[in-house]
Amino acid sequence: MSSSGVPPLSSTGVFTVADSILIDAPREKVWEILLDFGSYKQCRGQTIVSASGTALADQTPAAGKRLLIGPLHLPPTMGDPGFMKSMNIKVLITTIDHENFRVTWVAKSLPRWVLHVERRQMLTVEGGKTKYENIEVFRGIFAYLVKFFAGKNMVLGVRAMMEGLKSRAEGA
Repeated sequence: MSSSGVPPLSSTGVFTVADSILIDAPREKVWEILLDFGSYKQCRGQTIVSASGTALADQTPAAGKRLLIGPLHLPPTMGDPGFMKSMNIKVLITTIDHENFRVTWVAKSLPRWVLHVERRQMLTVEGGKTKYENIEVFRGIFAYLVKFFAGKNMVLGVRAMMEGLKSRAEGA
């Protein structure tokens, strides 16, 4: 990852999940919702945890904190997550940039050569609306397995998350 917190170009990975959506709400409001990890229970859990995985009392996102995401719902449904119900992903938040409305994190569960995932989420203003962009780059030998077995559902999951953010920001 570069010192700016921006992940490398998607061409450097095995595959990339990238999407964007326009949201008819102020960027500050969308940013507040995006960083309110505790409210994600309606779509999936996102909890700031210690190195051992225990939930921290302070759930304020910050660079250097760990985030436990799960259970995974692939394909994106809010029913029983099926065989993935016990699967969680622990990531390290690398950037929370309030000035430029950018958050990045990296998956740290496995050695980098096995599976390395970097995700950037960013808000910009476009035509009076907020543009939410997501890019997630997958590298390592397991990235081929992730792409084959879950790639299409991951794309659907990111789209569902974006639409949920849009709905909350425009309706709240």
